[in-house]
Amino acid sequence: MLLLHEVHRVEGAKEEAFDAAYREELIPGLGLTEDARLLWYLRLAHGSGAAYTVVTITGCRDASAWSALAERVRQGDLQAWSARVDGMRHDCQAKILTPVSWSPRQAIDLAEVPASGEEHEVSLFMEDTAWPFAGGLQAYLEKAGTLYSSQLETSKERGMDVITLEAAYQPVYGSHTTTEVVLWQRVVNKRALLYLLAHDLPASATAPGTWMHDALAVRDRWESRILRSASWSPLY
Repeated sequence: MLLLHEVHRVEGAKEEAFDAAYREELIPGLGLTEDARLLWYLRLAHGSGAAYTVVTITGCRDASAWSALAERVRQGDLQAWSARVDGMRHDCQAKILTPVSWSPRQAIDLAEVPASGEEHEVSLFMEDTAWPFAGGLQAYLEKAGTLYSSQLETSKERGMDVITLEAAYQPVYGSHTTTEVVLWQRVVNKRALLYLLAHDLPASATAPGTWMHDALAVRDRWESRILRSASWSPLY
């Protein structure tokens, strides 16, 4: 399973047209085959970053499926669609991701992903992107797969969880910087998230033995995005 992760800086006046291009054209267009689907269409939460930022994640069954999709966009039936979409945004940053070995989710059954753009409830996600120290990718992955995962599980058992880790990804070799890890997390307690945004972390959360403290040995640069799924995003 490969995930095409794209961050779009959309022109404000063309936001609705951009939405429609994905909902009314790309979703059913990808549904014509069995090896690729638009999975998530997400907006950066208001007040948390650059305006009119959209994140899309497209699932491809394997490298061959990604190659076929790239050809459809380059010179096939999605070429005109791609050109029109490109005219609705300032820029687009893309990378191809694959699950790390300990990711809770390793694959997505594309046959179960809707290709209709139907309305539903929305969800919040916290996407953490970390850049381990040079040469320290494996050290970061080991610590995140043990300490971070276990602390989230402990919080869940105590009924104090704010997020749940659904997946962890790293860029495919040759497609992006290799020393990067993306943690894909669902927000399960919005009130607790609001508290975290409005208060400093308690000393106990940054003490030795915690992820916030010990992870500094393997990285000190990371970025969080709060993303809200569109009401018609295939997955939510």
